[in-house]
Amino acid sequence: MSLNKSTDLKELKKFDIDLQFGQQWEKYIDDLLNGSSKIEVKTEKDIWANTGNLAMEYQYKGHDSGLKVTESDIWIENFVKDGEIYFSMLFPTDKLKEVCNFVTPRLTNGGDNNDSKLALYKIKAIIDGMIELANNKKVKCTHCNRNDYTCGCR
Repeated sequence: MSLNKSTDLKELKKFDIDLQFGQQWEKYIDDLLNGSSKIEVKTEKDIWANTGNLAMEYQYKGHDSGLKVTESDIWIENFVKDGEIYFSMLFPTDKLKEVCNFVTPRLTNGGDNNDSKLALYKIKAIIDGMIELANNKKVKCTHCNRNDYTCGCR
């Protein structure tokens, strides 16, 4: 991905008025796509469109997996239905882990031979948790609504 370095206002009319701010975040995405960060990419297939859930594997054949053990800096979730991508969500992994620690999922088994343990999070709850984190730097537990991290619900 190449960045638009032009200063011609006619060419830049599709960009924000705050050009420097916009270019800073263009560079962030450009750096991600050019390999400056470890990225883990997962894809939700079809079921999300009916359930509104994001499924995250946390254990496989008795061993921690997924978000619990990733070494990635960035976690990307793609949402595909009938072979077509509808949207993707990009998270700094540390922020996603923080939100997932306080959003109560539904736990289930899945995958081949039900060897995976999955946490099903409502997509809207993850987004709400990110908003809460951005505004208060504390995420409320969706089970008991406490935000002091001592609730013990998780």
